Amino acid sequence: MRYLSTRGKVRNLTFKDAVMMGLADDGGLLLPESIPMLTPGDIAALSKLAYPELAFQILSRFVGDIPAADLKDLIDRSYQSFTHPDVTPVVHKDGIYILELFHGPTLAFKDVALQFLGNLFEYLLKERGQKMNILGATSGDTGSAAIYGVRGKENINIFILHPHGKVSPIQELQMTTVVDPNVFNLAIRGTFDDGQRIVKEAFSDLAFKEKHALGAVNSINWARVLAQVVYYFYAWGRVSAETGCQEIYFSVPTGNFGDIFAGYIARRMGLPIRRLILATNENNILCRFVRDGDYSVSAVAQTYSPSMDIQLASNFERYLFYLYEQNSTRVAEAMETLQKTGRLAFSDAEREQVSHDFLALTVDGDDTLGTIQDFHRATGYTLDPHTAVGVKAGRELAGGDYPVVCLATAHPAKFGEAVRKSIGSDPERPASLEGIESREKRCVILDADAQAVKDFLQDHAI
Repeated sequence: MRYLSTRGKVRNLTFKDAVMMGLADDGGLLLPESIPMLTPGDIAALSKLAYPELAFQILSRFVGDIPAADLKDLIDRSYQSFTHPDVTPVVHKDGIYILELFHGPTLAFKDVALQFLGNLFEYLLKERGQKMNILGATSGDTGSAAIYGVRGKENINIFILHPHGKVSPIQELQMTTVVDPNVFNLAIRGTFDDGQRIVKEAFSDLAFKEKHALGAVNSINWARVLAQVVYYFYAWGRVSAETGCQEIYFSVPTGNFGDIFAGYIARRMGLPIRRLILATNENNILCRFVRDGDYSVSAVAQTYSPSMDIQLASNFERYLFYLYEQNSTRVAEAMETLQKTGRLAFSDAEREQVSHDFLALTVDGDDTLGTIQDFHRATGYTLDPHTAVGVKAGRELAGGDYPVVCLATAHPAKFGEAVRKSIGSDPERPASLEGIESREKRCVILDADAQAVKDFLQDHAI
């Protein structure tokens, strides 16, 4: 399997080189040259596998340059840190299936990919005798998951940007209380979009990228998306076996388009997903795109679901590549237009194609809290605010003849304020969060300025 850039100037990369490059050197995002297609028989056989074995079977179709035994070992070690034996269990509550993606070390879906990516980075750096400085931006969950994926690992320093005062208190503490010498938390005076812009500027400075061996953990790194494809197959297998239905809706709360794009790849591989339901909060650029063909940037609103407080979704470019029938010249032109004007327009035929891939709904703060409250009253089960956005959208948009799986992207204890406002009490805290407020903390506050971040990284690079 070889990899290419959405913008066409980088091609013929191996999987290992794609992982290490992160953002393509031409500014695009990396994708496989082709998507492996699975037959119904293949999918039926995969649906019976335990999670680590399923992950091996899916990933090995995209990874041609890591020996099978090594890949299997990387996967097995990555999921040993999860607290549930099923890794991503599926529970049935009040007519909807909840895919619990929060049983990893930082209680968020990002752990599923970043535990694997951290081990993969360590493996590749040791193999090549190299060092890496990871630079990433987070709207809340990626940061802590990335930090826990590489803390204490050899030959890696990690620099994570988060918007100062705009993540939940628990999300901030999960990052800033990791004081390993190779971990650097940078709170920027701005938004997640500012952080994402700074990261892309640093990676686009090819001399700086090469000098400091920059590595990417955001979902601009293809390995992140690939690892997330697995749990769509896993959930489909469990729900299909229980219901006898072949076609299933997946409702995905998303801001950066990475999690739902993993579902899109699963669908292109042949998984019978009826529709992917794209659920957003008030920062609804993706919902407006699906429903109205309106991809235009507006100001970021602060909400109860801060991990989705994003306007420019970095993975959107990957979907554009397929929407534009893999025409990399059109993708490059579109991204240049977006940078200059803050908007993109789409033809009627393109909008029709989008409607075959996605349904979408915007869920505001009141509906988010109301969904948490109603779901808890009916089932005793506590949703986090992001998952509540997905549950609300899934119930409104899915047809009644097909099961709905909602991705539960985080543990409710990470968002105590929203839960408390909804049900009148704090969510139960997992053991990993006990006493987190009293732990030693380390964080540096910087302006949302690319040069300031690059100077800091240069001073602390490995």
